[in-house]
Amino acid sequence: MVYRLVEFELSKPPPVIDLAPEENGIGLIGRWHDQLIGFEMIAAAPGSTLSAGELRMLADQRFAPRVLIAMVEAELTPSSLGHTFLPSLSIAICTKDRAERLSRLLRSLEAVCDNSPFGPVEIVVVDNASTDSATRKAVESFSDVRYVFEPKAGLDFARNAALHAATGALIAYLDDDVVVDRNWLTGLAKACGDNPGAGGFTGLVLPYRLDTEAQIYFERRGGFGRGFYRNEFRGSRFDNPLHPVGSGVLGAGCNMAFERTLLIELGGFDEALDTGAPLPGGGDLDIFYRVLRSGRTMVYEPQFAVYHEHRETVAQLRRQYWSWGLGMMAFLVKSRRSDRELRSRHGAMVRWWFVDQVRTLVRAASGLRGRDVRFGLNELWGGICGLAGEYDRSRSRIEAIRELNR
Repeated sequence: MVYRLVEFELSKPPPVIDLAPEENGIGLIGRWHDQLIGFEMIAAAPGSTLSAGELRMLADQRFAPRVLIAMVEAELTPSSLGHTFLPSLSIAICTKDRAERLSRLLRSLEAVCDNSPFGPVEIVVVDNASTDSATRKAVESFSDVRYVFEPKAGLDFARNAALHAATGALIAYLDDDVVVDRNWLTGLAKACGDNPGAGGFTGLVLPYRLDTEAQIYFERRGGFGRGFYRNEFRGSRFDNPLHPVGSGVLGAGCNMAFERTLLIELGGFDEALDTGAPLPGGGDLDIFYRVLRSGRTMVYEPQFAVYHEHRETVAQLRRQYWSWGLGMMAFLVKSRRSDRELRSRHGAMVRWWFVDQVRTLVRAASGLRGRDVRFGLNELWGGICGLAGEYDRSRSRIEAIRELNR
């Protein structure tokens, strides 16, 4: 099962798409005058042809409301980037033993950094205890990229190493399994210019490829999608009494940026979260939450977009759903202890999460959707493990890691 990713510039005549015999559909990325406005997955018969007329009809059905909004926004809010002072920027990439993917990301950054709207831009690669020299060699093949080695294995160790090595007023974090959209920096610059007091930013995450059943299935279940509308998050919301405890709605940790001094004031990332294989999650939820609790806003900007290489196999995807439940509960346990003012919300979020997981499982079972049931059980089991002392176990592990590296 393969879906071809196709970009469609809606201000121009639509193309004709001839699918290969192994292709079962398309992932249609819609743009309006180069602005990302939508993504749709469309099934089709292998080897079939989608005519220009069919594609135009699909665009009218799926993208027309967003095109109208983009047209209105362009009329009411003309670009002001040329008149906005933008700070210096550090781009931090934390990586371990994935030199090929790192090189792919660095090539995509080369294309966007040449005409950066920001002040000085630096790229810092943190090698998080790689087992060979491939990562260092990959960095050395690019000009003006700084290499930092962090011997303590764990993503939040690496994120904090980047935080202290960086010099920019703003720091943007990218995972090594993404590539940036051509308007990535422009999108971040627009969000910064329009929201000068924001403490952090997240952005759209689209699929890099849809070549396997697991990748297609993950994207059909929602993927990392947070939509194509800008959203500003504050410490409270009228439409969600549990906010900001459910901070996953803000975005994904593979594409996020913060005011660097704010992160330092907050003590950086919690190194007992996102520790690698034992607890591969929770660090982004925690930092989003703490930024909001500090009184600063966070902004989700869809033009600040990346393309993420999703898990290739069903087994990897099952583990990802397990890690989501594990990281969510580890974060909630930690936050409930450290933020006594909102303890009742954390408790309510735990209860809501488990009830929602069970309801989702029941719906999947009643619809005989066996794979949804298995993925749901993985996430539920991860949540149970997370609630049953995973944060404390992780703290013990990282203390041992610190001792070994003293």
